[in-house]
Amino acid sequence: MEIVILLFVILIAGVFKNRNFEVGRRNRRDYYRNVYLKSEAWQRKRYVVMKRDNWRCVYCGEKATQVHHKRYAKYNIGREPIDWLVSICKTCHEKQHR
Repeated sequence: MEIVILLFVILIAGVFKNRNFEVGRRNRRDYYRNVYLKSEAWQRKRYVVMKRDNWRCVYCGEKATQVHHKRYAKYNIGREPIDWLVSICKTCHEKQHR
């Protein structure tokens, strides 16, 4: 009986841990999309990346319209190095996220 109770407690703890992780992930995603990508800091960084890449998609050479994160700074939104960003066209960006 004690083993059953212990297993139940472990199971419940795992469920709450996963829920907290999902809530945190959702909050980071929402902040990134709704706040950071609309900020002046992002606009400046985006301009630097586009200029560096001559406003061309680094994958196909077409005109770039977006900036792609090759890596994400999960807990440091806005602190990603310029090296982690590339200019990209919409078509290639969609392919990168499939």
